Amino acid sequence: LGSLLSYVTGNLFSCPKDESLAHCISEDCRMGAGIAVRFKQEFQGVTELKEQKKLTGQCAVLKRRGRFVYYLITKKKASQKPTYDSLRQSLEDMKSHCLKNQVTRISMPRIGCGLDRLEWARVSEILEQVFDHTDISITVYSLPEKAETTVMKENRRT
Repeated sequence: LGSLLSYVTGNLFSCPKDESLAHCISEDCRMGAGIAVRFKQEFQGVTELKEQKKLTGQCAVLKRRGRFVYYLITKKKASQKPTYDSLRQSLEDMKSHCLKNQVTRISMPRIGCGLDRLEWARVSEILEQVFDHTDISITVYSLPEKAETTVMKENRRT
């Protein structure tokens, strides 16, 4: 079996329109920094997300133009950092939604890295473990080095 993860350099939001998307947020649904800002602009739905009352280790979902957008709740407050455990639990929650809804393709950034400071080597291992023995494939988007820094600066918490 090949790896479930494939890597693309480019803009996550230019992924095929029928692929589900995933990223990490806090319980308070602030989405005030990093790529979360783009998710908020693109899909809105903050009230809709809050009404789902999801807790750390769970996953909130929006349905947008025939695809699902997953919000992995990995921490309580925007100012905190997630743990590998909370990430794994929220991914398990996302997996069960995917399986129930025949979702087989998810695009995501390097979740938990960037502003959240988790290590991609461990995060990718968790993804492989959680989605092993499913037919779900995951495409991980990275911005080219220079753009990455610019985006982080633009959306840095003020």
